[in-house]
This record gives sequence, C-alpha cells and structure tokens, in this order.
Amino acid sequence: MSITMVRTKKGDISGIEKEGYSVFRGIPYAKPPVGDLRFREPVEVDSWEGIYKADKFKAACMQNFGNPGGFYDKEFYSEGSPKTSEDSLYLNIWTPAENKGEKLPVVLWIHGGGFFGGYGHEKEFDGEEYCKKGVILVTINYRLGVFGFLVHPWLIDESDRGTVGNYGILDQITALKWIYENIEEFGGDFENITIMGQSAGSMSVQTLVSSQLTGNMIKKAILQSGGGYASELNRDYKIEEAIKIGEQFIKACEVDSLEELRKLPAEFIQDKANLIIAQGFASGQGLVFIPVIDNYVLKGGYNELVDNGFIKDIPYIIGSTKNDILVSPEMLEKGNRGSIYDACINWSLKCEELGHNASYVYYFTRDLPGDEAGAFHSAELWYMFGTLKRCWRPMEDKDYELSKKMIEYWTNFMKSGNPNHEGFDEWKPCKKTEPFIMEFFC
Repeated sequence: MSITMVRTKKGDISGIEKEGYSVFRGIPYAKPPVGDLRFREPVEVDSWEGIYKADKFKAACMQNFGNPGGFYDKEFYSEGSPKTSEDSLYLNIWTPAENKGEKLPVVLWIHGGGFFGGYGHEKEFDGEEYCKKGVILVTINYRLGVFGFLVHPWLIDESDRGTVGNYGILDQITALKWIYENIEEFGGDFENITIMGQSAGSMSVQTLVSSQLTGNMIKKAILQSGGGYASELNRDYKIEEAIKIGEQFIKACEVDSLEELRKLPAEFIQDKANLIIAQGFASGQGLVFIPVIDNYVLKGGYNELVDNGFIKDIPYIIGSTKNDILVSPEMLEKGNRGSIYDACINWSLKCEELGHNASYVYYFTRDLPGDEAGAFHSAELWYMFGTLKRCWRPMEDKDYELSKKMIEYWTNFMKSGNPNHEGFDEWKPCKKTEPFIMEFFC
C-alpha cells in the first residue's frame, strides 16, 4: 500500500494511493463533541505533531441500526452496521493523483437519513469516478438526532447568543470552512466548491445556501429529493416547538442539570431520544430533531427566505425520483408526480423570479432491477456516484450507461455550473416560458 502526504494548517496527513487517485479517510475537522462539548457548537480541532494517518474511516455519529432485513438496510447497509460514537466529526477526501498543476473543482457531499441516521462512508458513496473526471469529493459525518438538534431552556441560558440547536448544521458549516481553508493542499480550488446532498442532506444544502454563516464559500449546489420551494418536506421548525420536544427528552433522561446530562452515557441518551422520536411519529409530528429557526443559522422559514431573496444566487441542480417520498402509485396513475417534484420546479421558477439563474431540474425514473421498488427515494445514488457494482441488484448494461451519463452531467456542473457535455442531450434550465425537466431513465 502506497501512501501520499499532504500538509494542512493543522498538521501533516498521510493518505492511501490508489490507481489514479488518493483517498484520505477520517480527517478530524472539529474536536470530539464529548463531555463538556456535548450539545455545544463545534470547536476548532487542535494542531497535531507528527503525521496523522488518514487510512481508516471513523465511527458514524450516534444513531440506531436496528432494522435488519429492512429495505434500506438491505440496500445500503448489507455489509453490517458501522461502529457509532460521539467522537465522529471527521471527513473523507478523494483526490485525483495527477492534476497537471490545475486547481480542481471540489464537491462536499452531505448524507441523508432523516437527520437521525447515515454516515459519510456508506458503500454507495465513493469518489473514484469523480476523480477520473477531475473532481475532488469530500464526504462528512455530522451530529444527528438529539446530539445534533436538541433545544432546551438550559442550553439557551448557557448560550452567549441566547439561541441553540442546529449543532449538526454547524458541524456541516465547520467542515465547509475546513475544506475552504485546506483543500488547496489536496489540489482543490477553494473558490470552486459545490455542496450536494440527498434527502436530509438536500434539506441541509438548502439550509446552508439560506444561511449567512456560509458567506461566499459555496459556488454551486445540488439538491436531490429534499428541499425546494413549497415542499412538504421542508418544515419551518420554530424554537418554541423544539423546546417542548427538548423538555420531553430531559424528562425521559431524569436529570436536573446540564452537568448531569453531559455525564450520561451516549448510549443512554440515544435510547431516550429514540423514545421521543417514536412519539413524534406516532403523534403525527414527524421528525422532531431537525434544523430549527434559531435566528442565527436560520433567520426565517425556508419559503420566507426564498421569497425575500436570501438564498445564494448560484447555479443549482435540483430533482427527485419517480417513486420518491410522499408519492403513491395512485398519484402517478393520475399524473401527480408528488410534492417534491413540484417543489423542484417551484424552486427554479422562484430563482428566475428573483432575477437569479433558473435551475437545472431532473426527474429520475429508472425502475431499478431486482424488485418492485421502482425509482425509490435514494435510488439515483448508485448512478451518480458510479457505484453500481457494489449494489446487490442485477444491473444491466443500460444501467451502467445511465450512470456514465449522470456522472458526466454532475461533474460538468461541478466544474462550471453547466451540466451539459458534447454528445449528450442538452439539459436546459427550467424556466417559466419553458419548464424543461431532464428525465433520467433507461
């Protein structure tokens, strides 16, 4: 195994050389949020002496992998559940071995999982194919569930700003800053960073492009099956509502102070949070540990921020899948493609209305082989990452051709903000006068 060395602002890092690219696994971008740092904003990681060996993926953030045989467990976690830990704020980088002295475009991938699951090295994620196209991929872990989104009066009183929650989003912003400050040493262009996510990762992307805290670091964004304008998935979660959930959680933990809460075992906290999450679904509230309107990260509701032009004026790709969340076969029979599909079009038309560029909108309709799940929520991940060979499904030649096409469109967009490539069908922006939708099928 060959190694490659990079010098960052915090110290030297060694990665692993592969054929045509290098991979750096498990680079710390913030201090472990444990002990007194639990339920606090991420803290900048300390410098280190010697060489940090970035040769192993780190633990996933605290979560539950308790559904053996479930659809998504079979689809993405069939190799077994990873270790989980509070000490999980790490990122992974795939970079081409040779870049001919050019600064390469960079994409930050934010995983989905309902803000309570997922991690940055799931088997469907990989940067090899992007490296072949001259793009650097970075994936991250960020705090999930109660660890990432607890709101409670104790925490509000402790905060200098009098606002709390959104620790998981602040983790993402801290990772983005780390990339902005260090990616040049990996051959990347810090002035050409795309952020990209799916499901909760897509909702995270929308949060980041709607937040003043990300400044001018984001140059392009890709939102997959989450977010948009007038979307049923984007919930304006007010701090008053989040406090009620936080108080239920504290009651379940049976503690009388923050000090006691921070001394509890992480596994105990996770178990109590699971009860609150289950109650949220049972009562119809849905997800209860999610981004909150805190007047710091988010200064308003998602639609309100779009209406007022507070989203970043940058190029966007946005889209959904045929059998996405909130879509039923009966709806499809009636020609109703679902609220996420509509929200993607709405987003592009609102961007145009604001005087921004219209977005590139897509619709993934390939029914994946192997069962009757169709073009399910997250089905496109195998294709746009080029990891079809890792999937259990009996993929056909036409699936690999579709994957090549999607990788070409995605990486061209990361390079220039325009996905189009000679020899492929033209992908037009979705405008009021011509609401073009690129359909991906085979």
